[in-house]
This record gives sequence, structure tokens and C-alpha cells, in this order.
Amino acid sequence: MYEFAIAWEWLAFAVRWLHVITAIAWIGSSFYFIALDLGLVKRPHLPPGAYGEEWQVHGGGFYHIQKYLVAPATMPEHLTWFKWESYATWLSGFAMLCLVYYGGADLFLIDRHVLDIGQTTAIALSLASLGLGWIIYDLLCKSPLGKNLWGLMLVLYIALVAMAWGYTQVFSGRAAFLHLGAFTATIMSANVFFIIIPNQKIVVADLIAGRTPDPKYGFIAKQRSLHNNYLTLPVIFFMLSNHYPLAFATAFNWVIAALVFLMGVTIRHWFNTTHARKGRPTWTWAATVILFIIIIWLSTVPKILTGEQETAIAPTFQTFAANSHFPAARDIVLSRCSMCHAAEPVWEGILRPPKGVMLEADGEIAAHAREIYLQAGRSHAMPPGNLTEITPEERKLLVAWFENSVTEGSAQ
Repeated sequence: MYEFAIAWEWLAFAVRWLHVITAIAWIGSSFYFIALDLGLVKRPHLPPGAYGEEWQVHGGGFYHIQKYLVAPATMPEHLTWFKWESYATWLSGFAMLCLVYYGGADLFLIDRHVLDIGQTTAIALSLASLGLGWIIYDLLCKSPLGKNLWGLMLVLYIALVAMAWGYTQVFSGRAAFLHLGAFTATIMSANVFFIIIPNQKIVVADLIAGRTPDPKYGFIAKQRSLHNNYLTLPVIFFMLSNHYPLAFATAFNWVIAALVFLMGVTIRHWFNTTHARKGRPTWTWAATVILFIIIIWLSTVPKILTGEQETAIAPTFQTFAANSHFPAARDIVLSRCSMCHAAEPVWEGILRPPKGVMLEADGEIAAHAREIYLQAGRSHAMPPGNLTEITPEERKLLVAWFENSVTEGSAQ
């Protein structure tokens, strides 16, 4: 049993590393080709069928690149296909989903204070959401709405916000954000697998057979690539968010997710406009900063929106360990956290304290006051799925303990 747990932990690490490697390859190539495509220049000397060209310098050499909107007159001897980066990223990400969130559903996927469901039901809902999400998205793109670029983008944004809200009503906050990233990444990778690559293969087959390729295939592939372009940065945010509980484990996490999609648009708009040599719209960075500040504000659960009353507790000492509310805070930590955060964890399947954090002694609790405040006070990230039944009143006391200690320490 002990050896299995060790092997499982290293397997999860290996798959996570693979996922990062393939994601870097996919996103890197995607960003490069978007920049290349937007920077193409039309010149009179271009060969028939060529749309534009670009000269680039890198690694001590020069590159002369030409793009054909449909295809060249003759098929080149060798074609480099950019598809495996996408496929490998999705497959490794799905493997991570299975290892961490399906294998540890009670800890990471389910929060019975959000929705009391069993592991099988939660996993089924997860799988169904990913599959149905792609089907609905694909039908929208193929519908008459798909011919209206901005109308389709608006409907897709509304659908993503609806999914953000829905996930937060079913799963833990951590799992909700992870699933929102997986939902979006599934659409992106499916675009490559079901639309972009098959359309390019049709064009290649037509050329080999001596037929003139239909330009509609290029147009469809271009539309899906545009969607992938604007979805990339939010996916990265959601995949990184599980390290930041103020993003996923606060009352307005689904609103935060909605704003993250908007930040993805503003940032990508700056890059796209710059690469197309149409200026540098610096207003997009100002808009991004404003959106991020709103997210920070929302993460503190503003009382004006929740109606929550302030807990007035007067501090009496300077340090965390000397604060008058430390004994109560210590009891909360010992009863709600130390079964995992101990030298010898008693929670099944956990062999070592997560991230090496131990919360058994007074000094250890005081030393990790900030992490306790963020993970279990200001957010609901810990305990995972609230398996140890920490109460709202206990979370408030942890918040008061930390904030009053900091205030007293600053005053003195």
C-alpha cells in the first residue's frame, strides 16, 4: 500500500510535467503562427496564389515565409503538421484530471457543502460537461449565427459565463475553475482535431488529385483558430488558479471567472493589433488592470454585496501566538487541519503533510498564519471539500485572529 501511494504520487508529478511541456509547445506554436499570420505583407512579386510574406531573423539566420490562403499550385515534397502539440496537451491534461480529481474525488472534486453528490455522479457530470460543451459549441459555429463573427463571440462568452456559474454550483471551487479550464481546452483541442486538421487534409487531398480546393475549408479553420486565439490565456489562468484560493474559493468565484475571460480578450487584442502593425492599443492594458483590480476586490467578499456583518474582536497582543484569540484559532486548526498537516498524517492516502506544512505545534501554527488566513479564513480552499466541517463562525475567527494580529503588530 505504501509503495502504491508513492508510485501514484510520482505518476501524478510525471503527468503534470508532461502536461506543462506539451502545453508550452502548443501555446508557443499557436502564438507564433498568430503573430506570423497577422504580420504578413502583400507584395507584387509574390507567386500566384500567395497571400503575403514575412521576413524574420532568429538564431543567426534569416527566414523567408510565404502564406497561401488556399494552397500552392503544386504540393510540396514535405509538409510539417502542427497538431500533436494540441493532442498531447489535452490527453495529458485529461490524465491529470483522472489522477487528481477523479482519483481523489472526495478531496478535490466534491464539496458536499456546495452539492451533496457521490463520486460516480460527480465524475459522470464532469465527463458529460466536457463532451456536451464541445457539441453545443460546434453546433453554434455551424448554425447561421456562425456567420456573424461578433454575434457568435458574444453568445459564446455568455455560454462560458453560464458554465462558470454552473460548475461552482456543482463542484468545489478548486475543481470548478479546473473544469472551466478543461472545458475551454477541450473546445480548443477539438477544434484542431475535428475541424482544422481535417479541413487541411481535404485541401491536401484535392491538390494531390489535381482538383482546385474549396476556399471555404480555410475560412472555417480560420474561424476556429480565432476562437482558440482568444481562449488561450484564460485557460492558462484557470490551470494556475488552483494555487490561489482567493481566485477559486470565494463567494464570487464565477464572476471572477467571467472577468478572466474578458482579460484574455483585452490582452490578446493588444498582441494581435501590434503584430498586425496597426498600432499599440495601450488602453487594453489599462482595461486589464482595472478588471484585475475588480477581481481582487471581489475576492475579499465585499460586505456590501453579501450583507455579511463584520466580526468586531479587539486585539490585545502583537504577535500571532500572543493574540488573545490564538487559543481558539489553535483549537480550530488542530481539529480541522492537523489530520493532514502533521508529521504523520492520519488521513487515508496522505503519507506526508501537504507541501511540507505541519500545524501541530503553536510555533508552526503561528508561522503559517498567513496561509491559514488565505486558505481557510478568507477563502474556502481548505479543508478540501470542507471534509472536516469547519463552520463559517470558525472561519471568521481565523480571519479576525490574523487581521487583528497584523494590525497590532503594525501599530507597535
